[in-house]
Parts: sequence; C-alpha cells; structure tokens
Amino acid sequence: MRSVPLGPSGLAVPNVVAGMMRIDDKTDAEVRALYDAARESGIDFFDHADIYAKTLHSAETRFAEALSLSAGERSEIRLQTKAGIVREGPYFDFSYDHLVSSVEESLRALRTDYVDVLLLHRPDALVEPDEVARAFDHLEQSGKVRAFGVSNHTPRQIDLLRTAVRQPIVANQVQLSIAHAPLVVQGLAANMETAPQSAVLDGGGLVEYCRIENITLQAWSPLQGTRGGGGVFLGHPEYAELTRVIDDLANHYRVTPLAIAVAWITRHPAGMQVVLGTTTPERVRDAAEGSDLSLTRAEWYALVRAAGYIVP
Repeated sequence: MRSVPLGPSGLAVPNVVAGMMRIDDKTDAEVRALYDAARESGIDFFDHADIYAKTLHSAETRFAEALSLSAGERSEIRLQTKAGIVREGPYFDFSYDHLVSSVEESLRALRTDYVDVLLLHRPDALVEPDEVARAFDHLEQSGKVRAFGVSNHTPRQIDLLRTAVRQPIVANQVQLSIAHAPLVVQGLAANMETAPQSAVLDGGGLVEYCRIENITLQAWSPLQGTRGGGGVFLGHPEYAELTRVIDDLANHYRVTPLAIAVAWITRHPAGMQVVLGTTTPERVRDAAEGSDLSLTRAEWYALVRAAGYIVP
C-alpha cells in the first residue's frame, strides 16, 4: 500500500481509504471482516461522517460497537469524520456551536477521545470564518481533533476560511472517478469553446490549487459515472468503450477492473487518496491492488478518452 502525505500535517497516510458510510445495518462479524480486510491490505484510514447511514452518527456507533477497539489498536489507525450538514433541513451550519457539538457526539459514537481528521462537509454559504476558527481552536486545544480539512470546497471557499483559520487545511474530499472527472479534464480542453468539459465548475483549477497549497485531495465515489442513472460505471452498457479498455488493462496487469479504476486516480501526481464505499471485504482487497499500480501516461490518457472526454 503506497502512502501519501496528508497535507502539511507530517502524517503519511494510505492512498486508499475505507469509507464507512453504509455499515449501520451490518452485523459485528461483517464490520469486523470489512475492517480486517482493510487492515490486511494496508489500509489504516477510516472515513466517517455524522450524517452517514440511517440516523445521525449511527454508522460511527456501529463501527465502534462492532470493533470494540483497544487503546493500542485505536492508536494504529486514523479516524476521519465530517460535520456541517444538517440533514433534517437540509441546510449547512458551520457555526461554533454546531461544529463543536457534532464532533463531541462523534467522539461518543466512535468511543474515542479524538479524531485524527475533521472535514467541513460541503460548503456553508453563510459561513463566518471567525466562527469556524473559534471551533477549530477549541477542538485542537482540547485534543479532540488533530487535523482539519474540507469537503467539496472550491479554491476561493478555502481561501475565505483561511482568512481566519490558523490550522492548515490538510485535505479536500471531492467527487472524482474516470467517468466523473471534470476536476481533472477541464484543463485539457482549455480554450476549446465547443467542448463541454472546458466549463469551469469548481472556481477554476482546484486540482492545481490543492497541489500548490499542499492540500491532499480525497476522491469520493471513485466508481460512479454520470450516464445511465449515475451508478457504477464498471461493466455498465453506457460505458462499453471504457469497460473494454479497463478490462484490457486489468488482463495486462493481472488485477481486477476495480484496481484499474483506483489506479487511474492514484496515478495522478497530486498524490490523491481514494475513498472506497464498498462493504464487501473482497472488493476492498481488489481496490487495494490499485494502490501501487503505476499506469503509463499512454494508459492513463487512453482511459480518459474511453470515458468520452476530449484529449486534443
């Protein structure tokens, strides 16, 4: 399992992450099997959020109940959670009171004294950076959060936070897959007026911005496409050409198609993390095979073209 830096935190983290969004209906044995598959594959980074699963904090609770981690085992892993979405609204709340109370409830649910990373979960249009800064200061000084980041934020939204927040923004979790890649491919079609992929959707150059500012990108929904209902693109008839190219590469490298989908993201020099959403242990193992697989430039661009994007 290849490691990447987590922003300027000094931490080396795996470039594949186990997402815990869908575990609250799993048995103890099923959660432990998923956890064990991740650990055996070199994944020691687990992604949560307060709003994941059926009820508030229920996936975090299920994780802790099923695993009953000892203090020693807890120290071997990284736990990341998110706050800021009020699902019942729905609306967003980056106020001091909401962020602090959400983190404290996550700590109770996860049965831990601290989380390694807290992400602001989607932007709050009513954000007051001073409120966020006060929350971050309290959470850091009390030892409840060790590093801070964001999710789905544009460059200027991050810059706005940084007018008040003194902690480094170590990560930005964004949607990215071969079949949903505007963050990466819009720059390929610069100045091509008739190419839809040239449209600036993220405030401009988010990938480049994060590389310049030493912010680790985390790719969520790494298997999701946009055609045929927006589900998984692997094997989907709407992605016949992409499936063909992926299958050819999988046969060449003697890995699964899932590993190729992961390798397309981990090949990028930005040093991204891939956030898996599967609850199947075998698929975790398959995905982990993409961690160290270094596609050639020709192979990487062949996948871009097969996904339907323009490579001029």
